[in-house]
Amino acid sequence: MADFTKRTIADMAADHPDIDLGTTGSMHEVDWPVEEEYWRGAFSSRPYTLADRGFGFYRPAYRYGAESAARHHGREWHQVEPELERGWEAARGESRSTWQEVKDAVRDAWDHVRGHD
Repeated sequence: MADFTKRTIADMAADHPDIDLGTTGSMHEVDWPVEEEYWRGAFSSRPYTLADRGFGFYRPAYRYGAESAARHHGREWHQVEPELERGWEAARGESRSTWQEVKDAVRDAWDHVRGHD
């Protein structure tokens, strides 16, 4: 039975060490298929996209931004951008894009998940 005397998810999870809350104490998740559908339709109208780069170029950045916004819930962009930049090489998968080429897309997805677009 739920203990409603606990004020936060982190408080509730403290009694259950098997729950992994990551580094932020957040359990927010992103529905990537929904986000992907949104970005597939919206990416070409964004000011940072280039005509010779299709959705596939920006897709890993959108996913990284969306998932990072959920994972770092409660932190601001300026607090996590250096960390995200360092993590881009591992997060980009097969993409050969650089952080400089996609950071605006990562930020755009971050803002979208946060409701700031």
